Amino acid sequence: MARFQYVAVDSGGKEHKGSIDAENQQEAGSKLKQMGLFPTSILAPRGPSGARGGKGGGRPGSAGSGLGAGLAAPKIRRKDLTTMTRQLATLLDAGLPLVRALRTLERQAKGNPPLRKVLCDLADMVEGGSTFSEALASHPKSFNRLYVNMVRAGEASGAMETVLNRLAEFMEKAARVAGKVKSAMVYPALVLTVAGLITAGLMVFIVPKFAKMFDEMLPGEPLPALTQMVIMTSTFMKDHVIVMAIGIFVIVVVFRLLKMTKPGTFLWDLFMLKTPPLSALVVRSSAARFCRTLGTLMSSGVAVLQALQIVRDTSGNEIVARAIQSVHDAVKEGEGMTRPLDKSNVFPGMVVSMIEVGEETGALPEMLNRVADVYEEEVDRAVEALTSMLEPIMICVLAVIVGGIVIALFLPLIKLIDKLGG
Repeated sequence: MARFQYVAVDSGGKEHKGSIDAENQQEAGSKLKQMGLFPTSILAPRGPSGARGGKGGGRPGSAGSGLGAGLAAPKIRRKDLTTMTRQLATLLDAGLPLVRALRTLERQAKGNPPLRKVLCDLADMVEGGSTFSEALASHPKSFNRLYVNMVRAGEASGAMETVLNRLAEFMEKAARVAGKVKSAMVYPALVLTVAGLITAGLMVFIVPKFAKMFDEMLPGEPLPALTQMVIMTSTFMKDHVIVMAIGIFVIVVVFRLLKMTKPGTFLWDLFMLKTPPLSALVVRSSAARFCRTLGTLMSSGVAVLQALQIVRDTSGNEIVARAIQSVHDAVKEGEGMTRPLDKSNVFPGMVVSMIEVGEETGALPEMLNRVADVYEEEVDRAVEALTSMLEPIMICVLAVIVGGIVIALFLPLIKLIDKLGG
C-alpha cells in the first residue's frame, strides 16, 4: 500500500489537500469519493529514481496510470475539443455506451494524433473502472475545471448528453466572443507595426541620403528646426540600431515578466477596465463571460459556490476575479449575489438588476444566460464601434508621422531651389 497526495473539492466547492493510503490511484479516488470529496489530482509517491510511481502502474492512459499519464499527454486544441464534445453528445444521445462512443471518436481521429491519444486514454480509464469525470481530470492540459465539473454534474444527474451539448455551445460562444475581441486588438496593432516599420525605413535609409545632399548643396547654411530634429533622430537611430533593438527587447521582456506577477496583472487589468475606448469592450466581454459561464454551470447542476470558484478561476481578469471572490464569500455567508456585485463597480447595472430578479424568481441560471446573450451582442457592437473609431485615428497618426518626415526633408529643398533659381 502506498501514500498518495491529493487535491480535491467538497460539495460546497472548498478545496482540500492531503494524503491517503491506497493500493493504486483508482482506489485512492474511490476512498476520496466515499469521504464526500471530488479529486482533481492524485499524485503517486516518488520511487527510488525520483519519478512518481505506485502499484497502479500500467500502460499510459490506463486506469492505474491516472494523472501522471494525463500530464504527459498532448493538449487538445480548443477547436478540436469543441467538435469532439459536440460529436460525443450526439453519439450518447443516439444510445451508444460511453466507452464505445469514445472508441468511435478515437477511430475517426486518425489525422489528429493528440486528440486520438487523449481519447484512447479516456476510453482506457473508463474501461478500467474510473468515472468519465475522473478520466477527464487526469488530463488537466486539455480539460479545465469547468469542463470536468460540468461532466461530473452530468454524471450525477444522468443527463450527460445534455451537459455535453451545453458545453459545446458554451465553448462555441466563448470562442466567438474572444475572436471578436482579438479582432478589435489586431487592427490597431497591425497599423502601429506598419507605421513603425515605415518610419524606421525612412529614418535609417532615406533621411541620411538627404542629409548628405544638404551638406553638399547647402554648406554652412542653417537648416530648418524640423529638418535638424529629423536628421538628428535619424543619425541616432542609424548609429545605435543594435542598442535600440536590445532596448525594445528588454522593455518587452520586462513588461511580460511584470504581467506575470500579481501586482502587474492587477495594474494591467485595471488599465484595460478604466481606459476608454477599450473599457467599454472589456466590461461588456467580462460581463458576457461571467454570465455565460455561471449560467451554464448552474444549469448543469453544479453547486453555486463551486460554480463561482470556477468562474473566478476562468475570468481572465484579476479585477473581475476579485469581484467574483467577494460574491463567493457573501454567498458562503448566506447572502445573495446582488449586493457584492453592485459594490464591486465592475459589472454594468443591468447585470446586477437581472441577477437580482433571477434570485427573487428562482430562475437565476435562465436569467444569466439571457443576460449573456444580450452582452454578447453588445460585444459585437462595441467591436464595430471601436474599429470604426480606431481606423481614422490610426490613419491620422500614420499621416502625421510620415508627413512630418516628408515635410522636414522638403523644406531645405525649397531653399535649394530658390538658391539655384537666383
